[in-house]
Amino acid sequence: MGTTPTKTIDADGKKQRSGHRRLQPDDREKLIVQEAIKFFAEVGFEGRTRDLAKRIGVTQPLLYRYFPNKETLIERVYQEVYLGRLRPEWSLMVIDRSIPLRQRLLTFYSEYQKAIFNYEWVRIFMFSGLRGVGINERYLGVLGERILRPICSELRAENGFPDILQVPILEEEMELVWSLHGQFFYRAVRKLIYNLPVPDDLSQILVYDIESYLEMAPRELAKLFDSQ
Repeated sequence: MGTTPTKTIDADGKKQRSGHRRLQPDDREKLIVQEAIKFFAEVGFEGRTRDLAKRIGVTQPLLYRYFPNKETLIERVYQEVYLGRLRPEWSLMVIDRSIPLRQRLLTFYSEYQKAIFNYEWVRIFMFSGLRGVGINERYLGVLGERILRPICSELRAENGFPDILQVPILEEEMELVWSLHGQFFYRAVRKLIYNLPVPDDLSQILVYDIESYLEMAPRELAKLFDSQ
């Protein structure tokens, strides 16, 4: 006589055949986050959690057991996609004066460019801005404090300008470094949002961007300090 396959009850209350591996809570949470990143990148933040749950193959109550509401899930996506890719060592490298500033910027932006040339990173960022979720402001605030303001300080030190403790960073100064930084993001937008071609090898363009900044920014800063 044949035997009837035994069944187990998964965490979502559904019967599963005994041959199916039951996910541990940590693994299931990671799966939810991974699928949420893909989901929000595809459909934006208007996407419903019930549709996400269906896509994952769990019930909505189970999803809420891990993330009580949509906002907490979006917060986790922010932590994973943005803060998780903003590497702590970058902040230390930018201020390491044992290395010429040009080389520090080349190394940082070479690595940063690879981190943001990513479908989920760019699309979620754009959807966040359109939906007013707040990811943009928070991330750019962290980026400004950890990377861009230190670049301003290092540029001053490299060119013999007053320390930022003597003269606070000027608005025009931040605009100069934002202009540099924005070029890397815009290339990712061109490719992943506009579907326009960008060079396969961006290394030489990166050199051009940084050398242009290092030549132009000190000249403009000198004018600003002379006018004060």
